[in-house]
Amino acid sequence: MSPRDALRMAIESDLDLVKVAPQAKPAVCKILDYGKYRFELQKKDKEAKKNQKVIELKEIRLSLNIDTNDFNTKVNQAAKFLEQGHKLKVTIRFRGREMAHTGLGLEVHKRFAAALPGVVVDKPPKLEGRSMMMFLSPNPSTNLNK
Repeated sequence: MSPRDALRMAIESDLDLVKVAPQAKPAVCKILDYGKYRFELQKKDKEAKKNQKVIELKEIRLSLNIDTNDFNTKVNQAAKFLEQGHKLKVTIRFRGREMAHTGLGLEVHKRFAAALPGVVVDKPPKLEGRSMMMFLSPNPSTNLNK
C-alpha cells in the first residue's frame, strides 16, 4: 500500500501510522494507538526489571597490620555479602611508609581469600596508586540451591 493511503486510513480511524521496520524495503508500518503502545512497552520493561536480580558490588576495607579479631570480623561480614549473592571488592590502602611493604598487602589479600570458603577470585590483587584491590564473587556451583 502506498504511504499516502496508509496515512489517510490512519487519520480516518483516529490512530497513528508507526514504522515498525524502517530499514526494510519497502518500510513496514502499522496503524495503532501510539500512546497505548508506548504505555504497554513501559509496562513490559517495568515487569522485566522487577523480575531481574540485581548484583551489587560491596566493599571491604582492610589495613596492612590488621589484628586477628578484626580480620575475622571482616571475613564474617564478607561471607554474609557473598551468601546474599553480591560481588566483593577487598581494598587495602597503604599509608606513608607502608608503600615499601606492598608484599605484606598481597599476603593479607591471599589470607583473606583463603579464609572464605567457596569463593572465586575474579581479579587477583593489583596495586593501583596507594591501594591494592581484589575482586571476589560467590562460587556459582555452591549457590545452586537458591
